[in-house]
Amino acid sequence: MYASIYIAKNTLAMIMAGGKGERLQPITANKPKPAVPFGGKYKIIDFVLSNVFNSGIRKIYVLTQYQAYSLNKHIKASWSKWTGLNEFFDTLSPETRTTGEQWYLGTADAIYQNIQLLESSSAELIAIFGGDHIYKMDISQMLIYHKMNKADITIASIEVSKEEAKRFGILSVDEDFKVKTFVEKPQTPPNIPGRDTCFASMGNYIFSKKVLIEMLKEGKKYYYDLDFGKHIIPMMIEQDKRVFAYNFFDNTVPSMTPQERGYWMDVGTIDSYYEANMDLISVNPRLNLYNYDWPILTNQGNLPPAKTVFDNESRRGVNLDSLVCGGCITSGGTVRRSILGPSSRINSYCLIEDSIVFENVEIGRHCKIKRTIIDDYVIIPEGTVIGYDLQEDKKRGFTVTDSGIVVVTRENFR
Repeated sequence: MYASIYIAKNTLAMIMAGGKGERLQPITANKPKPAVPFGGKYKIIDFVLSNVFNSGIRKIYVLTQYQAYSLNKHIKASWSKWTGLNEFFDTLSPETRTTGEQWYLGTADAIYQNIQLLESSSAELIAIFGGDHIYKMDISQMLIYHKMNKADITIASIEVSKEEAKRFGILSVDEDFKVKTFVEKPQTPPNIPGRDTCFASMGNYIFSKKVLIEMLKEGKKYYYDLDFGKHIIPMMIEQDKRVFAYNFFDNTVPSMTPQERGYWMDVGTIDSYYEANMDLISVNPRLNLYNYDWPILTNQGNLPPAKTVFDNESRRGVNLDSLVCGGCITSGGTVRRSILGPSSRINSYCLIEDSIVFENVEIGRHCKIKRTIIDDYVIIPEGTVIGYDLQEDKKRGFTVTDSGIVVVTRENFR
């Protein structure tokens, strides 16, 4: 049996965090998708970094690109303090490289542009994970699976229905989960042997370092926009490398609840982002943030406790069925089924329902807001009504999704 601690200590993680998150516009107008808040106090990237850290991997590069400043700042403030001797959480942007200033042109190209870090590392395995999904995963279990199969690459995969499979990169596998083909968004997706479901790639990979370096150098000869899904994985299958799929549903973390098993959310659209956040305030959410055996870590900040102010018949500060972060003040208003980000203030006679409020937001008196996402540092004027008349909201320049979720940014109240 392979020792998970030893394998994790001999693994280097590369986290891909340069995505624009265009389908999350206008939330991502001033921040990359991995830096978008989730669950009030966290950033989306905190979930993969917590998985890496909790799995025992402590040598991590985070590859940033689009609007990188805020994310780089968050990594430094939140994660650098967790490292020990010969451990690190470092950010890498194209402009920080000494060999050139070319932007990353594809997922594999981003790794290729930092290939010297792989070549100089003593790590045996390279974990390449995306930084923009919500899930919990003990990566050491995938590392052991990779070693047991003597794999060149192991691809984390989720089981999806044949109808869902048309939206993903799909793996065709044999009975041992050895990958035979990889096809992007097939119209007739291959099923897993003996099952009615298909394997969809999660975009998370474990590579044997030597093979990864070889494939990057070879692939770069033919593709300037080198990509793992489009180029590297098909090349490896064609060369009969040992390519295996790892079933994410088999992965468990300590104290995991039954409904959490297999939980993986893309949150790539406004609607999916909203729904995943709203799930957190349900009585039994699918994602348990209160599992102290597999904590989601972030920068806690030096914030005072949240508080409610006033308890009169006409003016009462209350938070009901909500997540409320540190530094928040609900001053004579009502917050119901909502998430309040750090240091936000809800003033008197307000009614906030089914909404997500980012950090440092102030909502003036007598406002009525429902089914709305409010970006950070927005000041909502007194008496504003949002979410009750969607046509009027559109006329005022707010983003409104087909399902009726309204998005408000600083640009709307300049």
